[in-house]
Amino acid sequence: MSFALLRSRLPAQALSGPQRPSFHHLLAPTRGVLRHSVDFTGYVMRPGTWLWVRPGQVQQWHAMDATEGTAVLFESSFLDAATAAAARLDDPYATVALEPDEHDGHLLAVARDHLREEFDDLGRLPPHARTASLRHLLAVLVLRLSHLGPSSDGPRPESDETFLRFRDAVEEDFSRTRRVEDYARRLGYSARTLTRASLAATGVGAKEFIDRRLVLEAKRLLAHGDQSAVQVSRQLGFSSATNFSKYFQERTGQSPIGFRTSIRGLPPAAD
Repeated sequence: MSFALLRSRLPAQALSGPQRPSFHHLLAPTRGVLRHSVDFTGYVMRPGTWLWVRPGQVQQWHAMDATEGTAVLFESSFLDAATAAAARLDDPYATVALEPDEHDGHLLAVARDHLREEFDDLGRLPPHARTASLRHLLAVLVLRLSHLGPSSDGPRPESDETFLRFRDAVEEDFSRTRRVEDYARRLGYSARTLTRASLAATGVGAKEFIDRRLVLEAKRLLAHGDQSAVQVSRQLGFSSATNFSKYFQERTGQSPIGFRTSIRGLPPAAD
């Protein structure tokens, strides 16, 4: 749909507030500047660029009245398994802001326009054929977006493979343990090896990587949803709400309730 249609269907307050959708957003501005936040990082996107918001990420629209563009919304299950794997749909660390060069930008615009025209052409194809055509056209778009930049099909360095295993393990277990030693034991590495691999891949050590992932999830839960800080602390594996509050304050400079108040634009509330 167009940004204009999106604005007409949702009130401004709903768009500007934190959202955590269960489906993908491909946002392609064509006029003006798109100002958008994804997981509490602000992006300024101009015509020719793309923003890919994945399920589970928290997004907020900002000042979109003067912006025009196209929003492609889809669930992961709409694409076949081979396409989903090739496009790395389930990669929680995939790049959000995409800036194609002139060649890729032209091909992406062609794919976007073809998909939009097919979507708008009602009644010319039977439903099952129309669904299949939309699935194939969307596959072209997401495959091109997910493979922008140099090819990554070659062999990965050993340290990179080590980090990817560590990263995947953290994604599964960050709410159960924050100890590097636990991940090292599970993966068959030393804690020092994981720290070196994390430093090489991200610029931060293994413990800091774990803490950042936990803080991100805490922010997501606090920004979107009705769970209390006590419930969030339990979900993230803290022994008490007090320990969670201290941990969050040390790493963000705000209390959990203070963060929720500021991100939602609510009146100040007592902790």
